[in-house]
Parts: sequence; structure tokens; C-alpha cells
Amino acid sequence: MNFEYNETTNALLSRLNDFMQEEVYPIEQSYTDAVASSDTRWRTPQMMEALKQKARDAGLWNLFLPEEYKPYGAGLSNLEYAPLCEVMGRIPFSAEIFNCSAPDTGNMEVLAKYGSEEQKAQWLEPLLNGEIRSAFAMTEPAVASSDATNIETSIRRDGDEYVINGRKWYTSGAMNENCKIMIVMGKTDPSAARHQQQSQILVPMDTDGVTVVRPMAAMGYLDEPVGHAEVVFDNVRVPADNLILGEGRGFEIAQGRLGPGRIHHCMRLIGCAQRALDLACRRVADREAFGKPLSAQQSVRESIANMYCDIEQSRLLTLKAADRMDRYGNKIARDLIAAIKIVAPRMACQVIDEAIQMHGALGTSQDSPLAAMYAYARTVRLADGPDQVHMMQLGKNRIAETYSTKEAL
Repeated sequence: MNFEYNETTNALLSRLNDFMQEEVYPIEQSYTDAVASSDTRWRTPQMMEALKQKARDAGLWNLFLPEEYKPYGAGLSNLEYAPLCEVMGRIPFSAEIFNCSAPDTGNMEVLAKYGSEEQKAQWLEPLLNGEIRSAFAMTEPAVASSDATNIETSIRRDGDEYVINGRKWYTSGAMNENCKIMIVMGKTDPSAARHQQQSQILVPMDTDGVTVVRPMAAMGYLDEPVGHAEVVFDNVRVPADNLILGEGRGFEIAQGRLGPGRIHHCMRLIGCAQRALDLACRRVADREAFGKPLSAQQSVRESIANMYCDIEQSRLLTLKAADRMDRYGNKIARDLIAAIKIVAPRMACQVIDEAIQMHGALGTSQDSPLAAMYAYARTVRLADGPDQVHMMQLGKNRIAETYSTKEAL
């Protein structure tokens, strides 16, 4: 494996870092203040549109899209995108500036890979242009959604329509005023084989019977202006053509979506952790306790060293997983994807927690990004599959592979 980024990545990384320094970091607090002072917390501040146009003009748009969708974006591999996603992860809202924020990235990938030409024209094009936002409705409050086969929301065919009934929560993106479309996962045939019961369907937010009940907080944060919603579907009717790929293909679509989605979370979290370390280094250099700078305290130096080591290890594992995905596909790379999905959120929680400790009360306050970063990192230990699911499957895979070659041991 080549540990140096290629020319394409280095060129984009230089432009992206310059853009962040010139356009994003300086307005971080004013953006947060604009959200807080708005007459509705779910309206994206107007300054976002100007930033998005600047990003498009700078060629920093749809960076997540792979080679087959190059007309719409940069056509990067997972390995090429990884360090760029990490930089965007340093400020949670910045990914939207480059049209690279979840859940839109996953929804765009689903529509690009599995959608019909009509679905692409109606929903993919405006998403690719950053004109609308989207949501993904999978998790349900009444079942253990870590096992997607438990999902109970029904999607029933009725002539030329499907009728949807169910309750979802933590539907990412659904609170935002500009969210126009949801991808909903439910069951079309409960009697089918376990992984052929589920389907995914497009449901416009303004469809009769769709009720956004409330925003759902994650670790006390509502994640304005994007948010996560509890949504009720009460006899919601949509055209049969809104079904994606076909009945019984929902689990297949979910698996195709979650591989890149999981590693994108890890990339962003490495950016969060790196920023937390950078902030901690500045903090301990500026503060004095017990007669000398915090940076001169042995325990602080040891913590900084451990934080650095943990970030570097996670970064390397993320890059290895991305490289494996590019070379051999998501299925072959599944063990490395599972491994980094276990490692990166835990690492980020630990590093950010140490940074908070070094900041003292400031680290827990609204005057620092650390508390919100910690909430995000802790939540990702559940998002796209909790740690236990990934550990269970990874352990099973490793035992099976080792057992199959036990005669060589």
C-alpha cells in the first residue's frame, strides 16, 4: 500500500484546506449563531447557499461520487475521498457546503445505482445540484432496528399505488425545511424469505398521511438545522413507480448503501478527533496550573501522545479499508469495514473526551465544539449498526475463515 496520497487527492486536498481556512472556519460561530437566532431552527442559514456556490466554482462539489458518476462530481475512489472527507469532518455542517453530507450522500448513491431513469430525473438531479435535501427512514422505535429484518413498517401494493403504514424515528434529515424526499424501508411481503421481505420506496415529505411528530435529540443535541425526526406513516399512498429496484430488494439496497456510509462516518470522525487534538494542544500550551503550563505536566503530555497514536492507527485502518473497497469491492472488504466501524467511533469518543478534560468547563460549554463532537461520535457507535452487530459478524467471519484453514496452523 502506498502511504502517499496521489496527485489528484493532493491537489484537491490543498484547495479544500484553503477553502476551509478562507471561507468556513471564519464563519463557524456566525453560522451557529444564525441557526440559533432564526425564527425556525430547521431553516438552513442563507449564508450556506453562497458557500455552496463558491464550492462549486472551486471544483469542490459532490466529491463523494465515484468514477462512474464523474459527470456529476470529482469521480474519486474511496481512498482518494478519505482525506477530503476527514477535512470536512472537522466542522459538522461543512459537508453540506460541498454537497457531501449524510444522509444525502447515501440517498444519492442509492438513486444513482438502483434508481429508475424517472426517479433519477425527479429526485437525483436536484439532490446532485444541492437544490433539495433528503431523509432516510429505516430505524423504528418498537423493534431492535440493529437487525433490519425486524422492521415492521408495511408497504402494501394496491393497484397502481403502494400504501405505507408505520412509525419511524431518528429519520435523519427529515426536520430540515428543504427536505423534500424520503427513502423509506419497510416490508412488502412478511411471508417471503427473511432477507427478501423488505423493500425501499420514495415518499415525498408533503404526501398525505406523512406526519413529522417531533425532532429526536441525540445526546441532548437536536442537530439543527438538519435534525432527526420521528415520522408516522398513516395510509400513505405513493405511485407504484416510486418503489426502488423492485419488491424484496430493500435489504440488498441497504447493504449496498451502508458500506460507503459506514466508512464515511469513520472518515468524518477522524477529522473530529484530529481537530479535538489540535484544540487540546493549543489549550494546554496557553493555560497554566500549579506554577507551570499544562503542556509541561507529564500526564498531559502522555495523554496528547496517546491521542495522536490512536488517531493515526484509526486513520491507517480507514485508508486500508477504503483501498480494499476500491480494489475488490465492498463485499470482500466487509471485515475491514466492520473493523473500522468498531474502532473509529470508540477512538473519537476517547480522544474528544480527553480534549474536553484538558479544556475543563470550557470543553463542555457552547463556546467550544467539543461537546457536540462527542455527542456525534457517541451516536455513531449506534448509527449504521451498533458496535455489537459489527463485532458479532466480524468475529463470526474470522472464526469461519480460520477454521477453514486450520490444517495449515
